[in-house]
Amino acid sequence: MGRTGDILRRLSRESPILIAGPTASGKSSLALEIADRTGATIVNADALQVYGDWRVLTARPSVEDTARVPHARYGHVPGDRAYSVGAWLRDVAPLVERTQIVIVGGTGLYFSALTEGLADIPQTPTEVRAEADTRMLQEGATALLGELDASTAARIEHSNPVRIQRAWEVLTATGRGLADWQDDTGPALLPRAKTEAIVLNAPPDWLNARIEARVAAMLAGGALEEARANHPNWSSTRPSAKAIGAAELMAHLDNRLDLDTVAQRMITLTRQYAKRQRSWFRARMGDWIWHDAH
Repeated sequence: MGRTGDILRRLSRESPILIAGPTASGKSSLALEIADRTGATIVNADALQVYGDWRVLTARPSVEDTARVPHARYGHVPGDRAYSVGAWLRDVAPLVERTQIVIVGGTGLYFSALTEGLADIPQTPTEVRAEADTRMLQEGATALLGELDASTAARIEHSNPVRIQRAWEVLTATGRGLADWQDDTGPALLPRAKTEAIVLNAPPDWLNARIEARVAAMLAGGALEEARANHPNWSSTRPSAKAIGAAELMAHLDNRLDLDTVAQRMITLTRQYAKRQRSWFRARMGDWIWHDAH
């Protein structure tokens, strides 16, 4: 029966299935095989695959895959709209009531919010986000990090500018630090004990080869054309601009980078992202079922 059969023999088909894993580890293919056999709907848990303007670059499921089994919460958000973890939870809440779902993605924060709960932080006002965007461009993440409350600064990942900006926006907008909000967490939408939760364990050497192949496939399969279509409305401050390779492709279209350099930067950035993902999964998903991806 292969890998999928081995996994299915271990799982209860009555419970929602969660599949986490680093980028390029094969989690979407696994979800597709499981959904094919069980009739489940695949639900997205990737923070960049929610955006409609980057399909190839974010490795969203293909048109053929979405025709094969039902998929939900992919590409449903405009690229210029901010989209939070809370918004994702609200979007998946109606789907969680179904028993036949496979939630798959690489955004660890989505899974922790789903299974552990999320503080009900108010949405960031537009003017606060605009100020944060401007300061990030002009001063960098270090300046915003220095203004955070001590508890949040001690807890947050200092190498992640997105998280730093988010923490600064929360403190500025609400007067309360992100750590304080997180400590005031509501009940989980889908507690871990009510799920079958899998993490794909992907050794770096094995994964690095797959990342290189994926980047090559993206560039050969329409990523540049996708970038060209997005070029007229491009801004580095768009939420969807965080897609790995987006800025590099735009620099190529502006004659500032050659395509070989774009490819190498995409590979490097993707490897770094996968390393951060693995660190998150090890720290936060110790009670999940770990299954070798290779």
